[in-house]
Amino acid sequence: MIPASLVKELREKTGAGMMDCKKALAEAGGDIDKAVEILREKGLAAAAKKAGRIAAEGIVDSYIHMGGRIGVLVEVNCETDFVARTDEFRTFVRDIAMQVAASNPQYISREDVPQEILEKEREILRVQAVNEGKPEKVIDKIVDGRLEKFFAENCLLEQPFIRDTDITVKELLQEKIAKIGENISIRRFVRYEMGEGLEKKECNLAAEVTEMRQSKQ
Repeated sequence: MIPASLVKELREKTGAGMMDCKKALAEAGGDIDKAVEILREKGLAAAAKKAGRIAAEGIVDSYIHMGGRIGVLVEVNCETDFVARTDEFRTFVRDIAMQVAASNPQYISREDVPQEILEKEREILRVQAVNEGKPEKVIDKIVDGRLEKFFAENCLLEQPFIRDTDITVKELLQEKIAKIGENISIRRFVRYEMGEGLEKKECNLAAEVTEMRQSKQ
């Protein structure tokens, strides 16, 4: 017999339905951590089934951080306008905007990283491994492992979720798909940071002025 208090605790942790929590706890023999894993695994399977469905509704949300020094716009799509208006969906979109503000990803997924960027990164990591004296036979594995860190730092879906670093943004997305019952897609985002790029432009301008002065002498 699974205690109601344990079911309640699991439900609060995962947001899953009461019956799903009961079944997961029964399957896990009352181990709540194992029950969380079971629910997540089931959520991943449910999300995979919905991933191919068209998501053409949704919202664009904004988030301003640090007194106006960082601003983010993000578009997240779902299948119906009904879901787009729910607090659950809107909270998720706001969390994604905050994630972008805090973690500054460059891409949504690893598939979005241009091939030339990956090749350049792989080349740099290989040189680093060689300079560290790593054996040639293990260098490729070392490079692959360090590329995973690159993805985790630069790809939104691969990043640890800022509110729960035990899961990635991708796992959070899959959980929301399973819970809401619709396909959800993080389509695009843009992040602005006050003064970003100005220093470089100022340096370039100073160089141009110096060049002009020298040409007149």
